[in-house]
Amino acid sequence: MFTLSDIPILLVSLFIILPLITIIHQAGHVFFVWIFGGKLKFVIGAGKRLFGFGPIEVRRIYFWHSFFQFKELKNDTTLSHFLVFIGGSLFNFISILIVNGLILMDIFAPHIFYYNFVYFSIYYIFFALFPARYSKDHPSDMMAIIDLLKYGKRCDPLD
Repeated sequence: MFTLSDIPILLVSLFIILPLITIIHQAGHVFFVWIFGGKLKFVIGAGKRLFGFGPIEVRRIYFWHSFFQFKELKNDTTLSHFLVFIGGSLFNFISILIVNGLILMDIFAPHIFYYNFVYFSIYYIFFALFPARYSKDHPSDMMAIIDLLKYGKRCDPLD
């Protein structure tokens, strides 16, 4: 049952854990764009721009939404695009293994923070790998992979 004593962890989950999971997810995409020599824009949050450095931009509502856009992969193959699209979920999965491994090695003590981190990471992976279109030009990561494999569509899904 949810009680008033649960509010602090709810706030930590909303304002720290979920943004961290989102950054890890987007970092997975960014990593593969970087590996394959692409140009990118990485936006954390929504609303008015707070600050930016290089291709990274942080917006006022940092805990809600993020996205990346890429173009001009130097290594422009089906495999490179597949890895760019799956990279976010791959990084989330690796982060789950790292957190669980650190708990098993008694480096991290079991705590609700880590439980929520893993729980929300699984949630994030599920929806990234659920084949859906959020809008006409905004597919989930899996839908972008399906478009790539079925139709050869190699473009940035947000363009």
